[in-house]
This record gives sequence, C-alpha cells and structure tokens, in this order.
Amino acid sequence: MIQDRWTSGDLTFDVRVGGPADGDPVILLHGFPQNAAEWDAVSERLNAAGYRTYAPDQRGYSPDARPDDVTAYGIDHLVADVLSLLDHLGLASAHVVGHDWGAIVAWHLTARHPDRVRTLTALSVGHPRGFVTALRSDPDQRKKSSYIYFFRRRWIAERALLALDARLLRRVFAGSGLSKEAVDVYVRPLRKRGALTAALNWYRAMRARDSLNAEPVRVPTTYVWSDGDTALGRSAAEATGTYVESDYTFVELEGLTHWLPDQAPERIAEIIRERVSAPVR
Repeated sequence: MIQDRWTSGDLTFDVRVGGPADGDPVILLHGFPQNAAEWDAVSERLNAAGYRTYAPDQRGYSPDARPDDVTAYGIDHLVADVLSLLDHLGLASAHVVGHDWGAIVAWHLTARHPDRVRTLTALSVGHPRGFVTALRSDPDQRKKSSYIYFFRRRWIAERALLALDARLLRRVFAGSGLSKEAVDVYVRPLRKRGALTAALNWYRAMRARDSLNAEPVRVPTTYVWSDGDTALGRSAAEATGTYVESDYTFVELEGLTHWLPDQAPERIAEIIRERVSAPVR
C-alpha cells in the first residue's frame, strides 16, 4: 500500500493505492466518522486477487481538502471529487465501492455518470431515494436516523463529540468489536483543528431534494446490508432494488453491525470480487 495525492482546483487529496498497476481499478469510498483506512483489510484481499485499489480520504478528511463553507460539502462537490480522481488516474471508468456516506456518493455518482462506473457495490446505505422515502414513512427509520439532527447542530455537536477524550465519538463504534487502537485510527485525525467540523459538514450540506431527485442506477449493482445496523433499517434496505435498472444482488449479512469493512473484510472482499467479476447480463 502506498500513499499518493492528487489536486483538484485548490484542493489536494490523499489516496491509498495498492495492487498491481495493470489490475482492474476499484475505487473505495469511506464513510463517517472513518477515513480511507477502513478499507485497508479489504484492499489487501482485493490486491492479492489482482485488483488495483484506490481509497481516497475524501473532502474534509484530507487535511489539504478542507474548505470552510458548508455548501462546499454538497453532493455535487462530493461526486465531482471522485470524477477528478478518475481523471487524475487516467481512467475512463472503474468499479466503485462505497460504505456509509461513501455509498451515498457512489449511488449519486453511478446515477449521474454511468459511463464512469463499471459496477457498483454499496455497503450499509441503500439508494438515496429509498432511504429518504423510508425516513418519511417508517417510524423505525426515523428513530435510527435521529442522530442526524444532532450532527447538523453547528459547534454543539463538535463540542459534545470531542469532550472527555472524544468519548461520545468513540461510542459510535459501540458493538463493533473494534479495539481501542482500531477506533483511534478513525478518532485521532478528527481531533485535529477543523477536521470534525469538516466531516460533519457532509450532514449539514445534505438536502432531501437531492436524494428524492436521485435517478435509478443502470449498472450492475450489489447492495450489502446487515441486520444489526443501528442506523439503516430494513424498509430502506429492501426498497433499494426498486431503483436499480440492471443486474442487482441484495446481500443481507446476519449478526453484524454498521461497520462491515472492519468486521468482515474477507466476506466484503469476496462480495466485491463476485460483483466485479460477474458477467454482464
């Protein structure tokens, strides 16, 4: 695994690169409150299978790609960042994998630019339109998503999450089985000045109309959901297939929580390999 960087406009991003240079390219997009390190164990397995992986620290997570304006974290910018990575790499298209917020970016990217996405593998978060519809109609999903309203409260959320050695931020990983050292890999960077605010700005910039206007995706897609996910409920998960107009696989993992790449890297790598190597139907 090597560290690389690319520049888009006045922002410079960090990206972890692994695998043979001529391997099929796989873009891995992380979620909150993690960073590209969440893909390390998955990448190792994909690299061993011959795939070239690129896991960027996305906007707000790369220290030199951290604009101040909340609107700079809207979905249009987040999608454009991935396109700029593809352009930097000289790739017309790639397989795209996303977890949590990375899955949201991946869904929008795939819907808007199907020519740049060979296959999509989304973990935990389903199609944005299905999620927002569930949020409006399903009491269970509203309860699971109540944390979003807290995250959108400027300064209050930062102070609460970082107080007492970031105790509340660390509690996000409760039940994951991650060691303190593993959690520190995610929490430590967010304790630096401005980092957590930038990460939370993804929530503050989100608009329901962006999700409601999200088009169906038209590339081969796998969606992975776990029955122990405390943030994403079954109704949104099962609705996702409605918004895929191509070969579609829904994988339900039992006994796991939201943190799938950390908890089950071998299984997640296997699911990704199955998707990217499947014949187009």
